[in-house]
Amino acid sequence: MTDLPASADYAGIHGDIVALLETARRAAARSVNALMTATYWEIGRCIVEFEQGGKERAAYGQALIKRLGYDLTRQFGRGFGWRNLTQMRAFYLTWPAAHILQTPSAKSRLGHILPTPSAISAGEVTTSSPAAVPDLAALAQAFPLPWSAYVRLLSVKNPQARAFYETEALRGGWSVPQLNRQIGSQFYERTALSHDKAAMLEKGEVAKPGDALTPEQAIKDPFVLEFLNLKDEYSESDLEEALIQHLADFLLELGDDFAFVGRQRRLRIDDSWFRVDLLFFHRRLKCLLVIDLKVDKFGYADAGQMHLYLNYAREHWMMPGENPPVGLILCAEKGAAEAHYALEGLPNKVLAAEYQTVLPDEKLLAEELDKTRRELEARRIQRNSQSGSET
Repeated sequence: MTDLPASADYAGIHGDIVALLETARRAAARSVNALMTATYWEIGRCIVEFEQGGKERAAYGQALIKRLGYDLTRQFGRGFGWRNLTQMRAFYLTWPAAHILQTPSAKSRLGHILPTPSAISAGEVTTSSPAAVPDLAALAQAFPLPWSAYVRLLSVKNPQARAFYETEALRGGWSVPQLNRQIGSQFYERTALSHDKAAMLEKGEVAKPGDALTPEQAIKDPFVLEFLNLKDEYSESDLEEALIQHLADFLLELGDDFAFVGRQRRLRIDDSWFRVDLLFFHRRLKCLLVIDLKVDKFGYADAGQMHLYLNYAREHWMMPGENPPVGLILCAEKGAAEAHYALEGLPNKVLAAEYQTVLPDEKLLAEELDKTRRELEARRIQRNSQSGSET
């Protein structure tokens, strides 16, 4: 690499470009989230107004959502299944146009594209009227929080509490993890019972490490990926990515028993997203193998999470005639590689014993994982030393 002249302020231009790119990526993430939220609100409005078009329509409202979910999923991907459409409908019902237009500033910005409360109550607005297809960019201004935050707020059934959390999230600039913590810790109820409410509100919520969302994380939000119909196959680190890939190759090399199903398979439970690192099907056992890789120390919560995965897989992924799925937890912590099958909860001990006999030995898997980790670390050190000598 050619050295720059001493007079060149490289640090300055580098810093300016980094700041420009980070600002642009944050703006892009905010823009996508706002447009997505506005679109989902509009979809909910279309569904509600169609249902209100007559008793006959209202009677088959659920059938409508099921059919829309099937057709839209085929055309736009899995982000538009009937469960998500039901959530969009609930979103519109919880934040109707009358709610959005309740402030003077919102009326001036959005009054020309949203039906007025009087028009809604009089039934003057239908899905065939011009307001049914508004300017989404303008409508997006009505939703300052990301879609993930509105999804979390939907789970708050008390309208006063929901409005409180929405207001405080906006006032305090809460991230979704912060909002989730405050709802989980019943901040609204604690504030209502407090003798010094002003002090409680002023104290607010202290951000914790990991709360700040980077532009990369915002774009990789499962909701955004579904909305944009992008593939969601990524890992948190290069090491984890490499270990997962090697593990998949290693299992396939063990024989014809293992059939690869998918990696970083997403599943959604209530309002939370989870990822299964690897999913295989064992042909001889006729069961799914759910694999979860931990690059740090194994904890008791990992076992609980695996059983959550298995319960979900049993209900949603298991086919008729198959045996219950089995889980494999792999810990790749330096010097303490572990592997353990989750066999509890199987219908009988005979089946558990068969699983234990046919599946790869846990010690063998742990040794392979440890060997792979050490090889990857050695390569990384060598690569870093080579790049250092080049500069």
